[in-house]
Amino acid sequence: MGSAVADTGIDWEEAFVNAGRIDGGETFPDLWTERAKVFRKSASAAFDIPYGDHDRQVFDLFHPTGAPRGLAVIVHGGYWLRFDKSFWSDLAEGALAHGWAVAMPSYRLAPEVRISEISNDIASAIAAAGERIAGPIRLTGHSAGGHLVTRMVSESTPLPKAVADRVERVVSISGLHDLRPLRRNSMNEALCLDADEAAAESPALGDKRGKVDVTAWVGARERPEFLRQAALLAEAWDIPLVADPGRHHFDVIDGLKDPDHPLCRAFAAD
Repeated sequence: MGSAVADTGIDWEEAFVNAGRIDGGETFPDLWTERAKVFRKSASAAFDIPYGDHDRQVFDLFHPTGAPRGLAVIVHGGYWLRFDKSFWSDLAEGALAHGWAVAMPSYRLAPEVRISEISNDIASAIAAAGERIAGPIRLTGHSAGGHLVTRMVSESTPLPKAVADRVERVVSISGLHDLRPLRRNSMNEALCLDADEAAAESPALGDKRGKVDVTAWVGARERPEFLRQAALLAEAWDIPLVADPGRHHFDVIDGLKDPDHPLCRAFAAD
């Protein structure tokens, strides 16, 4: 399992650089932190609900006005190496307006754990949140989070069957769906991907589970590798591919905040 990445002449170190290729890229973490902090002050939510024993195995659960129509889960990115749920709280706004309860998990990070273990964390978080909120489940995630939510609806999903059967829709935002090139990037010193795990954890190299509705969403101004990764999943799974005009890797997620934005509607509307 897990054939080697072909020698294409691509600079795989450069291919995954985002902040240094976006104007003001270094300012976005502070922006995310501040607007998430402001949102939490007025949100109806329960914070740091445990789904495991590790201090990162927790999720926040935001409640809509009235009874929820189901559970929406938003999984953060950061190359499985950085960030946590607290950076992204305000991205729940759009789904809440559509009547969904919204769970946002943190998860253990590399190099403490491998990517396959992070996939298991997300499965555990979804299962735990699903015990609190009845009804259908929808998943979205950004970058590494896009990888993690598509793993949940791969044929080899780590989700319990009863939970997986509730998942009706997934939107992968700028997701990484073929992990093999990461073995040629210096991040692999922490990720520790070998050929077998890189292949097994790559949704685009396997089949989609059942009839779940999946969309590959990417910013039209993103790096070529992220455009390729989105197109690869769209081709492999025969699903829609949307290139969001004018959006780059760091602002493509903003559409989740606006209930009328096409991204939010693709995720949370009927």
